[in-house]
Amino acid sequence: MTVLAHRTDTVTQDALAVLQPGFEGTTAPAWLLRQVSQGLTAVGLFGRNIASPGQLAALTAQLRAERDDVLVAIDEEGGDVTRLEVHAGSSFPGNLALGAVDDVDLTRDVARELGRRLAECGVNLNWAPSADVNSNPDNPVIGVRSFGADTHLAARHTAAYVQGLQAAGVAACTKHFPGHGDTNVDSHHALPRIDADLDTLYARELVPFKAAIAAGTKAVMSAHILVPALDPTRPATLSPQILTGLLRKELGYEGLIVTDGMEMNAIAGTYGIERGSVLAIAAGADAICVGGGLADEATVLRLRDALVEAVRGGTLPEERLADAAARVRALAEWTRHSRAAAAPGAPQEGSAPGIGLAAARRAVTLTGVRTPLDAPYVATLSPVANIAVGDETPWGPAAELAELLPGTASATYAEGVAAADILAAAGERTIVAVVRDAHRHPWMTAALTGLVAARPDTVVVEMGLPRAEPVGALYVATHGAARVCGRAAAEAIAGA
Repeated sequence: MTVLAHRTDTVTQDALAVLQPGFEGTTAPAWLLRQVSQGLTAVGLFGRNIASPGQLAALTAQLRAERDDVLVAIDEEGGDVTRLEVHAGSSFPGNLALGAVDDVDLTRDVARELGRRLAECGVNLNWAPSADVNSNPDNPVIGVRSFGADTHLAARHTAAYVQGLQAAGVAACTKHFPGHGDTNVDSHHALPRIDADLDTLYARELVPFKAAIAAGTKAVMSAHILVPALDPTRPATLSPQILTGLLRKELGYEGLIVTDGMEMNAIAGTYGIERGSVLAIAAGADAICVGGGLADEATVLRLRDALVEAVRGGTLPEERLADAAARVRALAEWTRHSRAAAAPGAPQEGSAPGIGLAAARRAVTLTGVRTPLDAPYVATLSPVANIAVGDETPWGPAAELAELLPGTASATYAEGVAAADILAAAGERTIVAVVRDAHRHPWMTAALTGLVAARPDTVVVEMGLPRAEPVGALYVATHGAARVCGRAAAEAIAGA
């Protein structure tokens, strides 16, 4: 472990310690190693940093050669939001699928296996699970990332997920406090507002977070949302009333508070990342997540200097920054001990490599009648993915159906497609129409209506939130678009 440079004073070290920056590349750049040696205690990984488990393990080992307690964080929810398998699709179904099964032991075991795989690669902090109650079906950013719209179901599965992940030695980061489910705006683009009253917030949004705290979650992530009933002027990430008054004092939470990405437009577009970061730490946050889009040394130095200047200028109490840094280091120490406690070969104990597919199969629901198919035509109606999901992760059952039913043909269609276009391409083949959140996209609904009217034997696969009325001869709901969900759908259609 490299000794901190003498030129780096305590305030500067603390300012570095509270940052969780991203970076470019599949190896650690020289600037990142330099900042880790000078006090940076955490880094964040994204899909761009991961090529394979072996490469990821080498990358985390490279970071730990500079600092053996470094926190290596990742946004690995499984399901639609995967970084570990960004180019292939996840081996684990997401939260909605687990909620649809509603077996807390299964959720705990899935989270533990996911955690085991992260730990094997040297990742020790996961920005998951989402504890948001998806009460607004038009939510563009949560949706299948939530366990569901039922508060108590979301609470029991949030707790189980936290327990499973942390049993593998990976710290859970429950998000997005105080609850991002009742929005129809994506905070990557603008500032969402939740107008629920206090009674509703306490009875709905806060319940899963209370369950996560009771389960011992090591971290909680704040949401970039305005909740006037709690604070009429500032979003949760920047609100002392929400982070310190509600989360710390009222709910009694003592662990790490992490911000959502500060480069998201809900903060960056209104406050700027430097001022936003100072306000977040002052409000009670302990760690600043940045790097989904800003991933260079200049950003780290700008944020470090903004925090140092705020302390020296009297706008950020030095003891508040020191307290935040101490919480980061305490979590880093917990993860170091968790790693050291595992005997050689121990990560393989309790391995359940097939549990993701087994869970995805259990989550599939069928409406209608399944009839034998022979080389169907798979038409995937693909919406623009939100930033959390990303466009690079493949989804859908087309490849799996081609394996199970040789000769299957497929094509992907975007907004603007007409049913006639698909019918012409399909010819005499049975059509398998694959959609994602059809209820939110009128163009999908129009295309499905036309297809089913012309070809009543059409099979419809909904891989998002199954809110629309089932249509088609067979309607398959997978409750998520992970790779294993596509496999489970293909098996259900093919009768495998």
